[in-house]
Amino acid sequence: MGLFERYLSVWVGLAIIVGIIAGSIMPDVFAVLAQLEFAHVNIVIAVLIWLMIYPMMVQIDFSSIKDVGKKPKGLLLTIVINWLVKPFTMALLGWLFFKVLFVEWVDPTTASEYIAGMILLGVAPCTAMVFVWSQLTKGDANYTLVQVSINDVIMIFAFAPIAGLLLGMTDITVPWNTLLLSVVLYVLVPLLAGAYTRHKLTKGSDLSALNTFLATIKPWSIMGLLATVTLLFGFQAETILAKPEAIVLIAIPLLIQTYGIFALAYWLAKRMKLPHNIAAPACMIGTSNFFELAVAVAIALFGLHSGAALATVVGVLVEVPVMLSLVWFVNRTRHWFV
Repeated sequence: MGLFERYLSVWVGLAIIVGIIAGSIMPDVFAVLAQLEFAHVNIVIAVLIWLMIYPMMVQIDFSSIKDVGKKPKGLLLTIVINWLVKPFTMALLGWLFFKVLFVEWVDPTTASEYIAGMILLGVAPCTAMVFVWSQLTKGDANYTLVQVSINDVIMIFAFAPIAGLLLGMTDITVPWNTLLLSVVLYVLVPLLAGAYTRHKLTKGSDLSALNTFLATIKPWSIMGLLATVTLLFGFQAETILAKPEAIVLIAIPLLIQTYGIFALAYWLAKRMKLPHNIAAPACMIGTSNFFELAVAVAIALFGLHSGAALATVVGVLVEVPVMLSLVWFVNRTRHWFV
């Protein structure tokens, strides 16, 4: 494990602090960056997210999909949690907290945007960081690749319809053109680019060229992650400093969702008698979010300074420490599994 993975929460925490400080003392600079848009997509954020996603997509071995029938239970758990449970529980919690429990503290328009951001997080299962979580829990690397590959294929077809359905249920007008463009831009295109790169660099069973390439581009992926976090918190700096209570209000349902989904997935994994090295990454995929996609779509649909974008940014803030706490728990309960 590299220095970045070992101290992930530290680097992300520093990026958050730098972003908030920079955004508060240089608001004009961030305002200019915020205006760099094309087709409602912020160009700077798009480039940085591509920088993050592309190396992760190169790691995905789609040839592993042919082995899916050998151990179907772990994959079944991931698919059920990701696509039949998590999006709907996230929408329900968003509605419960911001339309019922927190209704006196948040105006209706802002509440709807917070719910929208939560929904976008819930419909985006983890693709990139799951490799880190799998490694930290000593998961089966090859099986994790299978799970991620299948989820990415499903995401191409399911993200927009499910997001559109749930956003519509919360009385938010869905700009389908922008939503579909985001799926193509942040899922389909990097997925195809990664698959093409892997194909060109792989010669039979010789992965030396591929591994060299991955080692070369990995620092760029790390830079992309930290720069994205810095920019996102810079864009939201004034809101965060002016309304710190909003961060707390958003974080509460996100924390309940994250720990609740993990508890359900982990319980099901134990009941299904999955081996720990398959159960651990399966639960991590279902619990973690593809926050890069959620942030990008929220910005494209609602704008950089919207409540939806803020909710997805809070998702970034919550995810890293929460997931690391779950990694600790998973490793301490390894003896629960066969």
